[in-house]
Amino acid sequence: MRLFYRSTLAPDVVLATADTFFAAIGLTRSASDTRNRSFSGLLGTMALNVRMEGGHYTRIDVSTDQIGESRLDKNVKKFFVSLHRAADPRHKVEAGY
Repeated sequence: MRLFYRSTLAPDVVLATADTFFAAIGLTRSASDTRNRSFSGLLGTMALNVRMEGGHYTRIDVSTDQIGESRLDKNVKKFFVSLHRAADPRHKVEAGY
C-alpha cells in the first residue's frame, strides 16, 4: 500500500521522528539515506521517502509490502498523526461524527 502526507516540518525532523516511532513498534531500520529509510519487522517491510515540495512543504511517501489496510498501514497513519501533532501541538484528534 502507498500512503503520503504533507507537513510543514523539516525533512530532518520527519526522519528523526520516524526513527523513534517505528523503533518503538518493533521495526528495525534496514537501510537509510539522507532522505530515505527502510524498516522491517514482524508487521512487514516499509520504505519511507522524504522530499521538499512546493517550497515550504515536506512530502512524506510511504510504501508497504502489505495488501489492504494492515496493522503496519494503520501504524503509518498514526505516524502521520504524530507529525501533525509535532507541527501543531494544540491539535486535538476528535471523532468526525
